[in-house]
Amino acid sequence: MQKLNILKRISEEQIMAIVRVDTIERAEEIVQGCLAGQISCVEISYTNTNAGEIIQELKTRYAQKLLVGAGTVLDGETARQAILKGAEFIIAPNFSEDVAKICNRYQIPYMPGCFSVSEVVEALSSGADMIKIFPGSSLIGPDMIKTIKTPLPWVPMLSSGGATPDNISEWLNAGVDCVGVGSLLTKGTAEEIAKNACAFQQKLKEIKKKA
Repeated sequence: MQKLNILKRISEEQIMAIVRVDTIERAEEIVQGCLAGQISCVEISYTNTNAGEIIQELKTRYAQKLLVGAGTVLDGETARQAILKGAEFIIAPNFSEDVAKICNRYQIPYMPGCFSVSEVVEALSSGADMIKIFPGSSLIGPDMIKTIKTPLPWVPMLSSGGATPDNISEWLNAGVDCVGVGSLLTKGTAEEIAKNACAFQQKLKEIKKKA
């Protein structure tokens, strides 16, 4: 049930902050801004060596208020370490069968990066729960999502980069289940991040009213 609840929360919230930080203090400032703007899904990138400690500390401080996952997880060893530190989902720029096995063992959602239909099918066949369209979604935009969704309309998808409050409707209309947002939700003060988060949430409300 834990895995299903995590995936349900991600798909319902529809926005995830992509966070790369060096310190827990900066991570907390970003999280405070996101939460003030009603965004509670956060990916902490393993491009920094202390990502595990940051994930652990955030879960200790915020518990269920925050859904925290690990990003840029390239191998099974890193995936297991992240999960033991409290990561509730695993995201990567690539697909790894070893990571898929670890995530399935611990019943943690796995969202590997794929660029082609062949990669998407391979990842799904190995138990991936959602596909991160990478780097296509940031380079090409929503059209990349439509391209993949045409032959594979059932695939849950996560975008990574390129989304703003002004164009988020294009991403959602293309078939994205969750929109990954970087600088708009991680740069500046907590107040500036909160302002951007509120702008995203306002657009989501408008989109839902029209649906």
